[in-house]
Amino acid sequence: MTAFVDRGRTHETVQLRIPAALRQDPELGPEPEPEAPPTRKGGRDRYLDLLRALALGRVVLYHNFGWFWLPLVFPSMGVMFALAGSLMARSLSRPAPGVIRGRLRRLLPPMWLFGAAMIALQILGGWGPGSEGHPSWWWAKLAFWILPLSTPPYADELSGFQHVEHTWAAQIIVPLWYLRAYLWYVLLSPLMLRALRRFPVVTLSAPLAMVIVMNAFFVDQEFVYGRVWETANDFATFGACWILGMAHQEGLLKKIPQYVLPSVAPLIMVAGLWYLQTRPVDPTVATDIESWPIAQALWSFGFVAILLHVSPSWEQWPRPLERWNGLVSLLNARAVSVYLWHQVALVVAIPLIDPLWSVPFVYANFQWLLASQWFTLLVAIPLLGLLVLTFGWVEDLAAKRSPRLFPYPRRRRGRRRAAD
Repeated sequence: MTAFVDRGRTHETVQLRIPAALRQDPELGPEPEPEAPPTRKGGRDRYLDLLRALALGRVVLYHNFGWFWLPLVFPSMGVMFALAGSLMARSLSRPAPGVIRGRLRRLLPPMWLFGAAMIALQILGGWGPGSEGHPSWWWAKLAFWILPLSTPPYADELSGFQHVEHTWAAQIIVPLWYLRAYLWYVLLSPLMLRALRRFPVVTLSAPLAMVIVMNAFFVDQEFVYGRVWETANDFATFGACWILGMAHQEGLLKKIPQYVLPSVAPLIMVAGLWYLQTRPVDPTVATDIESWPIAQALWSFGFVAILLHVSPSWEQWPRPLERWNGLVSLLNARAVSVYLWHQVALVVAIPLIDPLWSVPFVYANFQWLLASQWFTLLVAIPLLGLLVLTFGWVEDLAAKRSPRLFPYPRRRRGRRRAAD
């Protein structure tokens, strides 16, 4: 039994969180509220909070089960980048350098803490300057743990720990591709927003054109899957979703006739699905859209366009959803930590389960349970809760607020009394 790593990559990958136009950035922490465009009201948008929480949950499920249909039902990464793009556009009503510094301040400290733990464990497992044959390059690549402009380095295999798989580092660290892509979007957002305001159609279409050209005409070149290619390919795959979120925040989608998006978006999704079905794959294995950037870009773009078109902008929860307020708020408050540490929980759950196979009674009566991926998830969830409890407070420090071990919202007494 192994924890699943998405997008079919062995050199990097899941696809968090993340990513919305709110008074508080639920992904990276609160910030002073900028002047919002007149098309949107201030305050938290619970609809976007819900989308972010669903995206995080889907990421965890996909990495545990690897179900190929999950990214089709809910393309988490496109959704999260769109939400982050919307929030970035709102924040850019203030001077861009300060906004970028604020984003980096709230993103990087949780990653640094995660990186310190992962590098230490890898070194204990036998990874070091001599592992790749280029000691000086090994030391230089560690800088990507400080500023992830490219994929942070990790060991493909480690034999220093007996109870976990040799590929544990790859399984845990590859999802950091998301933080790398997010960083580039943040750095380039001022330019993208300016281009969107002047040339909206061209700006929205450019990332889709880029990912199609890259993967249709250059996929067989020698430089494919190098660091530059990986960064550019991920940027192009989800760039349209980020810009779509910015367009939503700017009110540009409201200017389009109401029938256009619901009519065009499904056609774009069908195009992505058609492309996916034409790919040469093993007929015995279900085709995973996350392995094909063109299909993923088109499907995610169409799906996100529909979600943003619907966008009810809840300032308060609809009554049927009020019961989920605590969980959704908690996930938004600890989105970075959940994304960073969920693969750790999934990987650690496996050696915790394995000894149960040696218990005669359990082996005789519960083999079905031990072999079930649902049981792995059941063990991983409390582990993830413990990891977030242990390391999540750094998100509060990064956001310049008092650290909280468990930022679960409390019910207000005034509301309870009013109900009485």
